[in-house]
Amino acid sequence: FAIPLAYSPAVSAPDSISVVSSTVSAQFPSSLVFTIEAEAPSDIEDIRLHYQVDRMKYAPTTSEAWPEFTQGQRVAASWTWDMRRSSLPPGAHLTYWWTLRDAEGSTHETIPDEISFDDDRYEWRSMESDDVTLHWYSGNEDFAATLMDVCQDAIETLATDVGTRLERHIEVYLYASSQDLRSAMVYPQEWTGGVAFTEYGIIAIGMGPGDLQWGKRALRHELTHLVVHAATFSPYGGLPTWLDEGLAMRNEGEPAAGFQSILENAVQNDGLLSLRTLSGPFSADTTRAYLSYAQSHSVVDYLLAEYGGGKLHELLMTFKAGSTIEDALNDVYGISLAELQADWHASVQQE
Repeated sequence: FAIPLAYSPAVSAPDSISVVSSTVSAQFPSSLVFTIEAEAPSDIEDIRLHYQVDRMKYAPTTSEAWPEFTQGQRVAASWTWDMRRSSLPPGAHLTYWWTLRDAEGSTHETIPDEISFDDDRYEWRSMESDDVTLHWYSGNEDFAATLMDVCQDAIETLATDVGTRLERHIEVYLYASSQDLRSAMVYPQEWTGGVAFTEYGIIAIGMGPGDLQWGKRALRHELTHLVVHAATFSPYGGLPTWLDEGLAMRNEGEPAAGFQSILENAVQNDGLLSLRTLSGPFSADTTRAYLSYAQSHSVVDYLLAEYGGGKLHELLMTFKAGSTIEDALNDVYGISLAELQADWHASVQQE
């Protein structure tokens, strides 16, 4: 009897464009690498990656990328999102999909998929409330629970002071140290200890169990930025810096003795900065920066004591609608920026 040869079925070309594989590889914090392999009955001529990042925006936005590849019936392509050009914070979410076209004009679109740009260098644990998810890897459950209480208290304080509540769920990442935090950022400042990624609803802070007192203040500060920015988000421009930072400083609690001393010294020596100056970015000079924060805190305290939280909420909404500083103050309080400065200055001189 003859022994038949092993049967080898003929390999046929696909009837239409077919995706063989699609993957994403995260190299935190430096890059995301998207790859795709596909085949078609005729040469694949065009491949595009489409992606949407989950962040606050004025209108739905889809970004596109065109990976380089060699045309053919079987192709492989990849595209690298280099975070040195535009970075994502830890935990950022995005949705992506591919479209392909071959020489016959046939097209194929993959089903959208999701990925989270996670910092997988640590074994994160999580604790969740209605408003906040807290992620941490150093410290016990009591440590995390204490900071969750801080978050909830800060949210309620803002609701009381200015009638502003959360409009989206917030993610908080607690790194064990400022060094660990800076290693999670592409271009960190040497002094970075905490940062609020306001468009993403994400906070990252470098603090371990031994930094609890400082960490409580930092967490309340950054959380305030997120809540206030979400409430006032608009295409017309941001808040004056003294108002933004003043609210964050107030929500920390009583000002630290060092800030209070700097403010008192400036009052006594006629060294106060103008509110017009403090409406823009604060100085990089440490002494002037500390004074800027101290003044901002004091001005916000004055507005709340003199006019109440309802008026301050109205001021925030007026800025959201696109008013200038002068128009907003006049519409809400009936005063100019110079008059606010004079009134506030008189109040601190009497203290």
